[in-house]
Amino acid sequence: MNRHEEFEAVIVGSGIAGLRAAVELAGAGRKTLLVTKDDPTQSNTGYAQGGIAAAWAEDDRAELHYEDTLRAGDGLCDEQAVRVMVEEGPPRIRELIGWGTRFDRDHEKLALAREAAHSRRRVIHAGGDSTGAEIVRSLLARARGLQALTVRASTFSVDLVLQDGRCAGILLQDETSGDVYAALAGCVLLATGGAGRLYRDTTNPPQATGDGVAMGYRAGAVVCDLEFVQFHPTVLIAPGAPRFLLSEALRGEGAVLRNGAGERFMRLYHPDAELAPRDVVARGIVEEMARSGEECVYLDLTGRDPRFVEERFPSITRTCLAFGFDLARDRVPVRPAAHYMMGGLQTDLDGRTSVAGLYAAGEVACTGVHGANRLASNSLLEGVVFGARAAEAMLQEAAAPAPRAAAKLATPRSIPVEEAESRRESVADLMSGNAGVRRRGADLEAALARLREGSVRLASVPLRRAGVEARNLLLVGELVVASAREREESRGAHFRIDFPEKRSAWRRRLARSAPPAEDLPRLD
Repeated sequence: MNRHEEFEAVIVGSGIAGLRAAVELAGAGRKTLLVTKDDPTQSNTGYAQGGIAAAWAEDDRAELHYEDTLRAGDGLCDEQAVRVMVEEGPPRIRELIGWGTRFDRDHEKLALAREAAHSRRRVIHAGGDSTGAEIVRSLLARARGLQALTVRASTFSVDLVLQDGRCAGILLQDETSGDVYAALAGCVLLATGGAGRLYRDTTNPPQATGDGVAMGYRAGAVVCDLEFVQFHPTVLIAPGAPRFLLSEALRGEGAVLRNGAGERFMRLYHPDAELAPRDVVARGIVEEMARSGEECVYLDLTGRDPRFVEERFPSITRTCLAFGFDLARDRVPVRPAAHYMMGGLQTDLDGRTSVAGLYAAGEVACTGVHGANRLASNSLLEGVVFGARAAEAMLQEAAAPAPRAAAKLATPRSIPVEEAESRRESVADLMSGNAGVRRRGADLEAALARLREGSVRLASVPLRRAGVEARNLLLVGELVVASAREREESRGAHFRIDFPEKRSAWRRRLARSAPPAEDLPRLD
């Protein structure tokens, strides 16, 4: 494999962080490549319903948003990173508006919603419940107008390319032709999203296979906080239905949770009931299901005017109707599903990882803003703020010419697609059963042994997408479980049945790294 192309910067991922970075880099004239393994509109950002949080209202201020974020993060937030996010968030939103993002309005002002654990109405939304899709539309339109930017869809990222301990590019595969080549650059930004496909029930699209975390870790980057996996409390559960997220904004607008007997139960688990932090609501639902023996609980928004429901939540209303539920008139069956990774590749405030030349932003990164539990609608905010900051830092390194050398790759092997799919299903079953909302040491030990065994079997680079994704899920699953086993307490989204209390000795973050893998592509 000797073919290579040269750029000043490479971005992997077309969600809010990757697109915002692309606009910055290409807008400054840097020759930039943005790659995504499917269509550019297919990302976790595109599926985001609720909105983007910012201190916007007259009765709100950044300090209150800061305090709410720290409270939700349960003692593990990086306070400096949180302050950067809440203070730089409003200017970034004004920027999005200036670039044509059509946020919903209440007369002349932006319409603001309230979600769980927010002390003010500060969630800005678009299309009622299609915020992420609208942000992607506007950013993608702006990015595509920049001559210095090349956007390639259906391009799968296999692994990073290293040179003398520095990230010098990335190995790519064209999904249409099967061609494999290296894109060399002065710096690389990973904005690949999360790893929701670790679990059987997830709100994430099929693309969320932990590729960025796996590639970065194999290259020697430090990862952090991976034990903290957020499960969204309310996902549609119906025969034949996908695990469709029912936005937290529903509860912000008055929806309540009921058990099969029609009883509200969340006040038994937290004084804020349905507006408690996400980890509390998810555990409350799981505990209520265990107590009653039922497979779901019910989201009830029948107390609101049907016209309001249909106008405020048009996409959710349509999806529920397609599966036989009228959101304004029926109690809708729900239960938790894997939603968001608080952990990822550890970065500084400018997106730098521990590997020179390698940056990360968005869900793949761990800035520390979310701590042990993400505050609702802070994910899009984090993506736009730190995507911009990473790109601003990359401008210095992107100016350097790309190395002129060919990448060498150890001889790969392929595995049948059917075998790869079987491996992925096994990982999802194992993680759901042993490392879900409620965890126990013995279960985590058993899962870790099986994941490591599976990783050994896929130790060589399998040069097909299905095999690479299976390999990535096995590695990220192993990292999640190892961190969950190590943290012997319950905090935020991490709950241990055998260690149910929060312990002051564990008010610290767990980071880990490994030497760069020997089979990574390298430059002469």
